[in-house]
Amino acid sequence: MIKAHKNMLYFGDNLFVLKTHIKSDSVDLIYLDPPFNSNRDYNQIFTYPDGAKSTAQIEVFEDTWYWNSDVEKSFAETINYYHNNLVSNFLISMRQLLGTNQMMAYLTMMAPRLLEMYRVLKTNGVLFLHCDPSASHYLKMLIDAVFGFKNFQNEIIWCYRQGGRGKRNFAKKHDIIFFYSKGRDYTFNIDEVRVPYKGTGGYQTSGKGVTNSNGKTYIPNEKGKVPEDWWDIPALPPMAKERVGYPTQKPLALLNRIIKSSSNKGDVILDPFCGCGTAIVSAQNLERNWIGIDITHIAITTIKDRLDKEFGMANNYEIAGEPIDIEGAKQLAENSRFQFQIWSLSLLGINYKDDFNSIKKGPDGGIDGIRFFYDGDGGKFKKSIIQIKSGKVSVKDIRELNAVVERENAATGVFVTLNPPTRNMINEAAGAGIFRNYKEKEYPFITIVKISDLLLHKILPRNIFPD
Repeated sequence: MIKAHKNMLYFGDNLFVLKTHIKSDSVDLIYLDPPFNSNRDYNQIFTYPDGAKSTAQIEVFEDTWYWNSDVEKSFAETINYYHNNLVSNFLISMRQLLGTNQMMAYLTMMAPRLLEMYRVLKTNGVLFLHCDPSASHYLKMLIDAVFGFKNFQNEIIWCYRQGGRGKRNFAKKHDIIFFYSKGRDYTFNIDEVRVPYKGTGGYQTSGKGVTNSNGKTYIPNEKGKVPEDWWDIPALPPMAKERVGYPTQKPLALLNRIIKSSSNKGDVILDPFCGCGTAIVSAQNLERNWIGIDITHIAITTIKDRLDKEFGMANNYEIAGEPIDIEGAKQLAENSRFQFQIWSLSLLGINYKDDFNSIKKGPDGGIDGIRFFYDGDGGKFKKSIIQIKSGKVSVKDIRELNAVVERENAATGVFVTLNPPTRNMINEAAGAGIFRNYKEKEYPFITIVKISDLLLHKILPRNIFPD
């Protein structure tokens, strides 16, 4: 059921969310920075409290698409469901040209999403699609088919200097942002994004302005000049305060220019691939309403953390798609055990952005998460080891966690379980002993935590971890 809009954060597939939750003609500006099909795996690098980089990485998303039966089904559905001849002809022609390869799978993924974005845009709405040269030429033709080539406004080149250097070609130092309107009448606040004049461009200056070779005098706008369609905005350096550790994070200055130029206060901004939430933060700063969608829980927890820390927003928006009961938790675990792990750790107040925490994926040696804490006035760090289980559990799991805690020389261990623990598990944990912090406060050496208790707030993170 489609609801009236308020600031919303959706955890899920953006195609499903667009179809079922975003009503037609309701959005003023869409910014999207989708995966580029660059054949890269984007991983999050974690930082330990001493500043060292963790060897543990979380794969945020695999930026590679493959042709399979699901893509074949999506290809047929897009052609038959939307009844858009231009898009259908584009997909059929591209399939004949490219075959059923990675690029064709990527375009098949993007086509229905762009059609839904066109639907939800207001008649005076605009779209900014951010991509790199690996797929931009194909994407532009696809957007032309969806929006109409007459509604193409700009191909913006975002230039930057950060990153590696080429040895067999010229250094690749730009991204592309396509600017399209839905119709001829659209918002464009040029005075909001003027930039300072640099030089006179061959004009002769005088007290009254600048004069060209024909003697015509031009008085510069006191707010600055209209930006060109190439933007020299620095990418975020590795140690920038703005960074939240997300691999594809874009600078706020870039999003601020986009949102200021083509929306007004109170308008609705949509980012259907919202990642670490820079577009949402920009919209919030600029007094716009917003909708964010992402399919990874690591993105959702990052955005929640940014909104809380930058704006004190804990209850000023709604979240949809996260489990709110045991049945939802079981469904998430069935869909993706790793996403279940990230979500469970977030219930413990653990977010990978926090310098005191770490989350691990893959072969982890019995460690799903680590919570660091101070123990003593000297600021000595100790840690709690966390394990997450969504399936069947037994006393063997507690013994294994106990061994991991001792091996890692940790202070405590926390065992989080979706299913109820057995009596033998409870007895084994109780027999593991206690930990006393420097305040002589006692904590169980092994604590068993049920997901149901976390959901119902029967147990809080501050009661689990030493402080």
